[in-house]
Amino acid sequence: MMTSQLPILVAALVFPGGVFALALGLALKGADRRFAARLQGRVGPPLVQPLFDIVKLGFKRTMAPDVACSPVFFGAPLIGAMSMLLPIAGVYAPNAMTGDLLVLLYLLTVPGIALMLAGSASGSPYGAIGFSREMAMMLAYEGPIVLIVVAVALRVGAATGQWPVFSLSEIVAYQQAHGALLFDPVMWPTIVAFAFFYPANLGIVPFDIPEAETEVLEGPLLEYSGRPLALFKVMSALKAVVVLGLGVALFMPLPLFGVVGLIGWLLQLLVLALVGVTAVRVGAGRMRIDQAFVFFLKWPLALALIGVVAAAYFSAGVAP
Repeated sequence: MMTSQLPILVAALVFPGGVFALALGLALKGADRRFAARLQGRVGPPLVQPLFDIVKLGFKRTMAPDVACSPVFFGAPLIGAMSMLLPIAGVYAPNAMTGDLLVLLYLLTVPGIALMLAGSASGSPYGAIGFSREMAMMLAYEGPIVLIVVAVALRVGAATGQWPVFSLSEIVAYQQAHGALLFDPVMWPTIVAFAFFYPANLGIVPFDIPEAETEVLEGPLLEYSGRPLALFKVMSALKAVVVLGLGVALFMPLPLFGVVGLIGWLLQLLVLALVGVTAVRVGAGRMRIDQAFVFFLKWPLALALIGVVAAAYFSAGVAP
């Protein structure tokens, strides 16, 4: 049993997860900050600044409020960071245990739950507000991502004679053999819905409402310092790799392998990060929580639902 689980552990802790994924996530964060600064006419920090921030926090004193629930307060960041290791193995080294899209959907909710636990356990009123905002945002964007996954599963399943397909490795293999779903008009509403989902899941402007610095002073993270705060930053970097990589795997995996394929995949992640994250947060203002909630129920959810209907209708009768 241990031998069969060894490749999963290596994928989660070493490559493509673990050390490699953390380095990549921090590099994406650094590129995001540098590109945003250039768009605003500033020089910006060095690309390795996110790594410097984590190292600095590792040497800072760790404190907790007297009214905090210590086991939950210190356990939440650890759970959040660890929860992102297995999805990385599932996205980039998919197998029957870790590469099922339904499993990935469950695991993607854990960081948000960790933030809610952190806010509620801190005893801070700002943490409580952040908790309620994070919960509202999760309720808003979880519906669209479920429908997005269903639409992709229906489209690929009809083409392969398996109705539907939730195996990420099979979805990637199908696109590498028959072309990316990015160029399939039937999937375009689903792709637009995902383009709204991933900035919200990553907590990027205009959807950074739970941690809005000018309103709730980082919300759930207000009372954190030292290594627990560093773990939340690690969680954020790992989640960026997971969510952006999931978008690449679902809609535009390159039919390349080896070093060339790895370079192409890295470039895809960088483009998604700079165009869909950095440019949006520089050019947009933060929404109110009620505006964001209504927006997701009105547009991304409707687009995702249209994508499911289109995938089911136009895939009906398609031979494998």
